[in-house]
Amino acid sequence: MADHIRAASLLALAFAAPAWADIVTVKSPDGRNAISVDSDKFSYSVSRDGKRIIEPSPLGLNLDIGALAAGARLRGHAETSVQDTYEIVLGKARSAPDHYNQSDIAFAANGKAPQFQLLVRAYDNGVAFRYAVPEQAGLSAFKVMNEATQFNFAKDYDCWGANMGRFDTSFEAEYDLTRASKIRNFHNFIAPLVCKTGAGATTFAIAESDVKDYPGFYLSGRGDAGLGVMVTLPPRFDNSRDYRFRKTVSASVQLKGQGFQTPWRVLMLGDAPGDLAASSLIPTLAAPSQIQDTSWIKPAKTSWDWWNDWAVNVPNAGINTATYKAFVDFSKEMKLDDILIDEGWSVGSDVEPNPQADVTKAKPAMDMPDLLRYARSQGVGVWLWVQWQQLDSQMDAAFAQYEDWGIKGVKVDFMNRNDQEMVDWYHKVLSKAAAHHLMVDLHGAYPPNGLNRTWPNYVTQEGVLGAENNKWSARITATHNVTLPFTRMILGPMDYTPGGFHNATPSTFVQRNHEPMVMTTRGQAVAMYVVYDSPFQMVSDSPAAYKNADGKWADGAEFIQAVPTSWDETRIVAGDIGEYIVSARRKGDVWYIGAMTNESGRTLKVPLSFLGKGAYHAHLLQDGDDASHLSASDSKVTATQIITLKLAPSGGAVAIIKP
Repeated sequence: MADHIRAASLLALAFAAPAWADIVTVKSPDGRNAISVDSDKFSYSVSRDGKRIIEPSPLGLNLDIGALAAGARLRGHAETSVQDTYEIVLGKARSAPDHYNQSDIAFAANGKAPQFQLLVRAYDNGVAFRYAVPEQAGLSAFKVMNEATQFNFAKDYDCWGANMGRFDTSFEAEYDLTRASKIRNFHNFIAPLVCKTGAGATTFAIAESDVKDYPGFYLSGRGDAGLGVMVTLPPRFDNSRDYRFRKTVSASVQLKGQGFQTPWRVLMLGDAPGDLAASSLIPTLAAPSQIQDTSWIKPAKTSWDWWNDWAVNVPNAGINTATYKAFVDFSKEMKLDDILIDEGWSVGSDVEPNPQADVTKAKPAMDMPDLLRYARSQGVGVWLWVQWQQLDSQMDAAFAQYEDWGIKGVKVDFMNRNDQEMVDWYHKVLSKAAAHHLMVDLHGAYPPNGLNRTWPNYVTQEGVLGAENNKWSARITATHNVTLPFTRMILGPMDYTPGGFHNATPSTFVQRNHEPMVMTTRGQAVAMYVVYDSPFQMVSDSPAAYKNADGKWADGAEFIQAVPTSWDETRIVAGDIGEYIVSARRKGDVWYIGAMTNESGRTLKVPLSFLGKGAYHAHLLQDGDDASHLSASDSKVTATQIITLKLAPSGGAVAIIKP
């Protein structure tokens, strides 16, 4: 059964149940999660194992033609069950289950408001709901002025969230720990907001999925004495990149009235924080792939020029042909797939709009045909950076040119918004890129909402406070690094840009632009390649950083060469938010383990019960004598054994386990 149902088809189903039922409850297939809708009060609540997590909370949309709110008359509801599995093109697993129970709850028109439905789903790993306005006579267009949706908490939970403050933002911040009672109505948290219930390690996260023809959301305090958050929609902006000059165009969502659906409002649920990190619920709720032939969409690792400040061993290194030929040579030697040419390669390239820019032409110092011929001869692919407005003004011509050049993908930057216009633009750029067989990495990007399932060429994105900040700040701490897998990463892949091999302790760390340092160990540097999801993964440091003075590979470099970036299976073996994580991922019959800790060193016992039958060979790399070195060991193991990983403060470890 298709997992994406048109709202227009649901009206006929809505009369399958009697209209006198006031409470509609949907339970997950395993019976543990339940979402109940009070049709009279137009509110909902959520429980897990019979314990209330979300207290009765308001539902509703305020339209310019009336409100979808309490007082609307229940017409009926229809129940469906789906047990399906879908293939994942690139990501944390080869496939994902799509098992849920759903109720389509239909309401009659209320005053001037149209007829509408509330679609409610319950999965074993969460619940979700969305509003739907089916086609109906006399309804041609309307505006959503604001959303009344709230998530009222049963207790004063410990929560982790990234508060942006402004609506125009790069969506990059720490996910700080805060009590729910400290969340205020002027806060603007981006998805996800992750909270512990206090019942064991039970954890939930508020997020959204399948956003189209609608803005992304923020989460703000309720504005009263109660615990919880409410959905806040950003205003529509003009296209000035600089927030000092950007102006609000409209405070409403402008919609056509034919079969409209809001995004899913999602509550991810798990017995521990790691259950959310392993979950695929957000893409599962999104529309299926719009690309029929995905054979050209491939995982990759790439060298990258910008973070290391073009630190490659050629005279006058910079934005010129010789520099990028040297990066091609490095990628080939390091067994990487690609090079990424960042900002500055095209005529008029800038982080600002610049109407004089031409993203179809390289600067004179860049002989693009010669460079691309050389890259092809070495078996290395090429990606190009573009500023989004410069790309937008030439999108058709640019993508045709890039396809003709043989470019593998584009890194598009500085969108810094999630209003309705920008959401529509994401769908536009991804669809047009797909038509030209181009993969896409979006920076200055709003949080993932399943769009990488709908457009699998959307292989990774930023929207994360990543390693680039080491160049100018001390914000990228080990605690931050082990918070991300349980917060930002639960939504989808993140282009954190790992690979920093100038390792330092927090006390010896120095901010610098050229070949920057990281304030974590070599063990943590390599562990990121297992722990962090990104099918297009950066190897960010300078070529020299991955070699010793004697010309041999530096500690950890050969592990980076070997580690995949897309997986058949992912398991979070252990961990806690901001403390530590142990991830196990399988590619074929080989398992990779990555462990990371915060500023506290720790010894971890890792059970190998995920292994198959028979004997395996385990190759371990753990923190060594100092921040820049690793200690290697080998052993034979079986599924009944436990391996011990010793992590230094701000450290990490990896293992490769083969039959």
